[in-house]
Amino acid sequence: MHMPDFRLIPLRAGALALACAALSPLAHAQQSGGDTGATASSGPIRLRSTSTNASATVPTQERLERLEADQMDAAEAYWAAESNGESPSGRTGAASGNASTRSGTSLRQPLPTAPVPLDEFEQYVRKLNTSIVQPTSEAGATLQPLPTIRRFGSELFTGRNSFDAAENNAQVPADYVVGPGDELLISLWGSVDADLKVVVDRSGRISIPRVGTMMVSGTRYAELPEAISRRVGQVFRNFQLSVSLGQVRTVRVYVTGYVKRPGAYTVSSLSSLANALMRSGGPTSSGTMRSIELRRGQEVVTRYDLYDLLLRGDRTADRTVQAGDVIHVGPIGTQVAMIGSVNKPAIFELRSGEKISDVITLAGGFTAVADRSRLAIERLNDRAKNRITQLSLPDEQSQAPQSGDVLRAFSAVDAAQPVARQNKRVRIEGEVAKPGEYVLPPGVTTRMALGLAGGVTSNAYVFGTEFTRESVRQTQQQNYDRALRDMEVEFTRASATQRAINADEAATFEQRSNATNRLLENLRRVRPTGRIVLQLSPGATELPDLPLEDGDRLYIPPRPTTVSVFGSVFNSGAFLLEQGRTLGDFLTQAGGPTRGADAGSTFVLRPNGSVLSQLQRSSFFGIVGGINGTKAEPGDTIFVPEMMNKTTWVQDLKEWTQIMYQFGIGAAALKTLQN
Repeated sequence: MHMPDFRLIPLRAGALALACAALSPLAHAQQSGGDTGATASSGPIRLRSTSTNASATVPTQERLERLEADQMDAAEAYWAAESNGESPSGRTGAASGNASTRSGTSLRQPLPTAPVPLDEFEQYVRKLNTSIVQPTSEAGATLQPLPTIRRFGSELFTGRNSFDAAENNAQVPADYVVGPGDELLISLWGSVDADLKVVVDRSGRISIPRVGTMMVSGTRYAELPEAISRRVGQVFRNFQLSVSLGQVRTVRVYVTGYVKRPGAYTVSSLSSLANALMRSGGPTSSGTMRSIELRRGQEVVTRYDLYDLLLRGDRTADRTVQAGDVIHVGPIGTQVAMIGSVNKPAIFELRSGEKISDVITLAGGFTAVADRSRLAIERLNDRAKNRITQLSLPDEQSQAPQSGDVLRAFSAVDAAQPVARQNKRVRIEGEVAKPGEYVLPPGVTTRMALGLAGGVTSNAYVFGTEFTRESVRQTQQQNYDRALRDMEVEFTRASATQRAINADEAATFEQRSNATNRLLENLRRVRPTGRIVLQLSPGATELPDLPLEDGDRLYIPPRPTTVSVFGSVFNSGAFLLEQGRTLGDFLTQAGGPTRGADAGSTFVLRPNGSVLSQLQRSSFFGIVGGINGTKAEPGDTIFVPEMMNKTTWVQDLKEWTQIMYQFGIGAAALKTLQN
């Protein structure tokens, strides 16, 4: 009898066709039995063999499902090769096909799967880890790509895995439960001699010649020899036997949730959770690898962490599936990338409670030349801008990272050199030809870095360039926290000394006190940015040539078309800029200051980070001069604060202008201060 083999024929029109090719006859050795009668003088009794293998003559549901998966992979690979002008690996030609048929074996090789596209977080990490600039001479530098960082464990489910062989050749566990469809191989010797192949019928029984039927369904594999021995011992004496499994039954399981090909699958009864999961293509980029559930009825039998298998080879929780089981993959948890000087740079999924030290362990630890005393966290803040924080190890490795964090380990080779001779990691974003992160050789300046990034675009607003530095941000934060504490003390002291003469004055004091408390509360939520103010003119086309430090960030914004007005005005918002308009025009357009406004403390935050205040011009609204007549520039932000108690803290030059200027509080924080 011939087994039909289904082969893929790629068609130019894109359709898939199935063709049947004859294989060599399947050889099946079947032992013939002798006389079933018992003869005392002629040796042991021989029982007739009852071998059945009819199921091998037709394709099983399992083979058809494998064929479907093969078709998908072959189609992707074929048309990818066609589009690239290559010869598709599926075209083996008639000669090779005939040769494989003559030899009795198939020479058809598994077709490679199409490349798995990067998900959103992988693309983000790739941007952080794409380019490194290395000097090729005293005057030049070149771009060198770094390896793509992928999700840890994704390779387990790419390519055509040999899960069929793994299932069929798997050792039968002692707790395997025999059921209908299993084939048992029974050998007896001694007073009775027989080699039997029996299949468990639908009622759960097997039939042994001269012995009769017995129930075996539901019996553990380890207990099967003893159970059969007891039944045969009712008829025969002085014999021994061995029992093993031949062909095992198939079971139908369901794979659901965040998997690439959810659905029902027919698998071997020896298949484990991991085997069945591989058939579905594994979790998607949004699916978890850390807590995969095997559900049986209303019970969760096990929660499997694939990292146990990938990192430690531990399959303790990889339980054998049973008919009707559901394998469910939930959504992915916290994702953190680990790059730089570690043994396994990758994107890792974290379980609840895992810390930075756990991420380092998942990444295989530091390399031999890594700087083990520090680590950098690159985190997107509320404004979708990257913020870099330096950590000291091991003191700060007990922190819990946030989802989307990128941890970077550094080389001790650079750290052992003087700072001036170390490479600098700089991020260049915004209106440049090639935005991204660059590792620059010592001595590179802002202008040189912009040149390596391809220069600015035609829409770049150089006057609004944000140049931020982590060391400056840390200093600003320390000074800001100290200033807030001083401010709270002064306000408390001033409130204690004020005495109201009448009801109107008491109401005024209470109003100002409430405004002060709101201001303090809002100021606590603001964080300095580490911005360095660049002395640029509004029409600037290039940056000053400043030396760069490790962790610096340059952001060149697009040219804005509005001027914003916030604070104690009647109509705050952004207004279109027209040629020749002044700051006073926009204050008028915003309705002017409200009754509770501190008009004399009005200030303007310019796009280059500098601050222009009403007090600096020694004027108030209604008096000629001040900031009213100053020409408005694209991106200007005007802020009118509320009236607050005039304390020593404010009078000693620590007023709004200096808060904005000294502590690097940007325009985005003004909305926070207003609310």
